[in-house]
Amino acid sequence: MFMGEYNHSIDAKGRLIIPSKFRDMLGDEFVVTKGLEGCLFVFEKYEFESFMDKLNEKSDLEAKVRKIKRFFISGAQEMEPDKQGRMLVPPTLREYAGLEKEVVFAGVGGHIEIWDKSKWDDVTSFDDINDIAEELSNIGISF
Repeated sequence: MFMGEYNHSIDAKGRLIIPSKFRDMLGDEFVVTKGLEGCLFVFEKYEFESFMDKLNEKSDLEAKVRKIKRFFISGAQEMEPDKQGRMLVPPTLREYAGLEKEVVFAGVGGHIEIWDKSKWDDVTSFDDINDIAEELSNIGISF
């Protein structure tokens, strides 16, 4: 399980050091794709393949299925860390996530999210977390 938050910088060429704890878990090959809310998702290769298998079970005759496939699969890139433990984020993915200088890696369970630091600061305003926790409790999710 991926967890924790790590701050790094992306260089002018789009290279980003992968936190060592995450690098060990990701292995030699992993997948990066567009994520929700303007971040990037990073999956272990087999997890992304499992996700694609689930999507491919759905009919392409459904517009929402086609749209979600286009979003996640067409933007996906297989990656390998270099000898320094860095990944080269393609320009299209850097642009999508607005990655410019300061970047946050966030482990969120089954995958990693990569955020521009300023966007991360915006989405991690947890002013409403008590209300959300109460709603989850009402549907049977608790500690």
